[in-house]
Amino acid sequence: MNSNTTDRRHPTRRRRSSGGGRSRGGPQHHPQPTSAHSRAPALEPTPCETLPVPFASLNLDSRLAEGIRDLGYTETRSIQSAVIPLALAGRDLIACAETGTGKTAAFVVPMLQRLLTGDLKAREADATKSHVLVLAPTRELAVQIEDEIHGLAYHTSITSAAVYGGVEMGMQERALKAGVDIIVATPGRLLDHLRQQNAGLTGVELLVLDEADRMMDMGFWPDVRRILTTVPTERQTLLFSATMPDEVVRFALEIVRNPAYVQVGQRSAPAKSITHRARTMAASAKVDWLIDHLRRPSGPVLVFMRTKIGAERLARKLASAGIKAAALHADRTQDQRRAAVEGFKGGRFTVLVATDIAARGLDIDRIRTVINYEVPDSPEAYVHRVGRTGRANEVGEAITLVAPEEQRALALLEKSVGVRLE
Repeated sequence: MNSNTTDRRHPTRRRRSSGGGRSRGGPQHHPQPTSAHSRAPALEPTPCETLPVPFASLNLDSRLAEGIRDLGYTETRSIQSAVIPLALAGRDLIACAETGTGKTAAFVVPMLQRLLTGDLKAREADATKSHVLVLAPTRELAVQIEDEIHGLAYHTSITSAAVYGGVEMGMQERALKAGVDIIVATPGRLLDHLRQQNAGLTGVELLVLDEADRMMDMGFWPDVRRILTTVPTERQTLLFSATMPDEVVRFALEIVRNPAYVQVGQRSAPAKSITHRARTMAASAKVDWLIDHLRRPSGPVLVFMRTKIGAERLARKLASAGIKAAALHADRTQDQRRAAVEGFKGGRFTVLVATDIAARGLDIDRIRTVINYEVPDSPEAYVHRVGRTGRANEVGEAITLVAPEEQRALALLEKSVGVRLE
């Protein structure tokens, strides 16, 4: 088994989980669109090894190694082979890799190792403070990361809490005030806790920003900058992303110190195991085409819509046609979102109709097909959407439904992403 996702083989264990920068010269303004005169400096990849190696050869703490074995992880994947030695050496890092390549374990393994071996010395000095902060753009991704931490740290005393919106703050507040080693948070909810003095970040020695480009897309940069003003400047910073637009590069270079740059695969491209197809039809014909397509069993299908209202309406139309479909978008409650994802994972729903909230953090095996109901409005959106299939080098298919008025957008997308939709 590879180390891309957490296989929950541990028995239930009680943990402190909530349901739930260094900025040179102070907070900066939100980056403006890149122009020909303001391109980010080119990043030169740091020479590193990407061939798989046995986890047993990494000389990890025995408790962490046991968690790795329990999850069935045997060999590192390319991004993990590259990142883990650099992170263990204390280097700041900017890492870019395709979706589904195992980025989560690439930072969780060295994070836990450094906590266990005392490399993050403040943990021994003050157990009431948090020493690692992981920022993620969505609650789904925050939960996924915390699940990975929980699985790998099962045989240790390391504690963690997931902090995100959409749920009551009480349980999160209690976990933060009690003191957890690792906080995994969405920026907005963490700021809420900071304002209410529920959390202190003065003990943070390791900062991780996951899916940095999505945080930019969702307008989180101002929140991230505010958070970084509360984090010590002397720290290790790891920034991960599946795409690396110039705006992200400029921001990354503001908050890291002498970073290593790791790039696995193409800088902003989908996995090569995905087949890309386009289906041209009138906008009014898309629903009927989709219903007909989904009536032929082809495994779990993820359908992306631009708007929350559109996702809700389409899911209802599919359900009315006898297709087991659920909707996933930001206006649904946390319980509804959890039920939709778990139902999709467990087979109760064969189709999940989602907005881009599912383009990050939705790590589900066996998704063979992703369908874009409309042409995505950016190359990054396309890359992250189709990245829900073709994970871990499995075969996947991406289908984009194209109305005549979307042909120009399709041509621009193909040019930007570098793929030809058959």
